[in-house]
Parts: sequence; C-alpha cells; structure tokens
Amino acid sequence: MSMHLDCFVHESSYVDDGVEIGAGTRIWHFCHILSGSRLGQDCRIGQNVVIGPRAQIGNNVKIQNNVSVYEGVTLEDDVFCGPSMVFTNVHTPRSAFPRNTADDFLPTLVQRGASIGANATVVCGVTIGRHALIGAGAVVTKDVPPHAVVYGNPARHKGWVCQCGAILDAQAGAACCSECGRHYTLEGPQRLICHENEKRAA
Repeated sequence: MSMHLDCFVHESSYVDDGVEIGAGTRIWHFCHILSGSRLGQDCRIGQNVVIGPRAQIGNNVKIQNNVSVYEGVTLEDDVFCGPSMVFTNVHTPRSAFPRNTADDFLPTLVQRGASIGANATVVCGVTIGRHALIGAGAVVTKDVPPHAVVYGNPARHKGWVCQCGAILDAQAGAACCSECGRHYTLEGPQRLICHENEKRAA
C-alpha cells in the first residue's frame, strides 16, 4: 500500500494492500478500497463507498455517499459522482455462471470534468465525454458526447453544458457562457468545440 502522508483515511474504513492514495485525498466513514486501486490527489470519498479492485481514480475526484466503483471503471480528473449513483461492470451477469476474469468486465470511462447526478445508473461499456452532465436518475446505456446534457431512462441528449457547469444555448450553432465567458461552436449534432483561447483573451 502506498499512502501519501498528507492523505486521510477514517478509522472505520478499510484500505487493502496494493492500493495507491495521493496527497490530500480524504476517505470518510465505512469505505473499502480494494487491492490494486489507484486514487489520485485531492479526492473526496464520501461515506460507504467501495472502490475496486483495480479501479482507477484521477485527481480531484468527488465521490458522494453510497457509490461503488468496480473493476473496469476509470474516472479521470475532476469527475463528480453524485450520491447513490451506480456503475456496473458485467453486461449479462448471472449468479449461477459467475464472471470472474478481467475479460468478462466491460470497461467504463468517465472523462475529465464530467458530472453524474444522484441515483443515475451507468451501464458498463460506455464512455462519458469530458465535462458532460448526467441528470439525476438517468440510465446511461450508450456513449455520451463531451459537454452533453443527458437525462431520462434511457438517457437522451437534451442540450449542452459549459466546462464551468452553466447550461448553454447552442441552437444557433455557437454559444458563449454567461458565467465564465468561454466560447463554443457546434460542429455537427454531437460535437461542441470549446475555444478556450478566446475566453482567456477576453
């Protein structure tokens, strides 16, 4: 186990051997971090969270209460997981025919800055794009484009969101965030491009 001196693990939580925890990370009550998992710096892990085995968590990730991050799930930097949201890792589970090898797990990738609302379910094998916003209670069954807002069961694309979290109006093919000033253009129905340099120059 490799734990930075500046991390915190509540006394009620368990951290298995072979776990890496970065500086500034805080792990609160009744959690279990399984072998082979990696947690980056400055993460916040709420109550009753299970991670692993061999899950990969980036820097500044916030995982709220009652979430399980199973093997095959990767959370990049700045990801937010709301309370009681659900990841899966086997597409066709059976109790009588257990899937026990890494080949049985379909990988799930949540890219940098994405947020997943409370009680949402993410079916394994999908990629959630950078800075996407998944509504509370959504059931995500397919890939989500970067900056997309999706909700419902199954989750459907309903709009666009800025990197800062503000909802964008991109109906005319372009948008400027009213909160942070970032500029965007829409290139096709599934691709929103952020022009970060324009925001910095403003």
